[in-house]
Amino acid sequence: MKPGTIDWVDLTVPAADELRDFYREVCNWVPHPVEMGGYADYAMAPAGESEPVAGICHGRGVNAGLPPVWIVYIVVADLDVSLRRCEELGGKALGEPRSMGGAARYCVIQDPAGAVCALYQPG
Repeated sequence: MKPGTIDWVDLTVPAADELRDFYREVCNWVPHPVEMGGYADYAMAPAGESEPVAGICHGRGVNAGLPPVWIVYIVVADLDVSLRRCEELGGKALGEPRSMGGAARYCVIQDPAGAVCALYQPG
């Protein structure tokens, strides 16, 4: 994964099951449950494909407090350096950096205009 590229996109909403069904019908995506410790979020793949293209997530657990918007995950070489630059340039982290298993880490940020995305450092 090359720094500066978009690696993933998630939609976090209060009722992921309803939006899972919406995108299944509208976009022909097939949901694959992802266990989140007592509930499931969903990796969504195009019908007939095995590789997911997006996630539909509940706004709880690690996603509590995230706005109901599509969040793109932008690859960075060093998450800590990118977070410092974000804050120096008027943005802010929306929570602490989180692990994605292994050495991969991410953090959702808000830019100076109020738009939200996530910075993702692969493992």
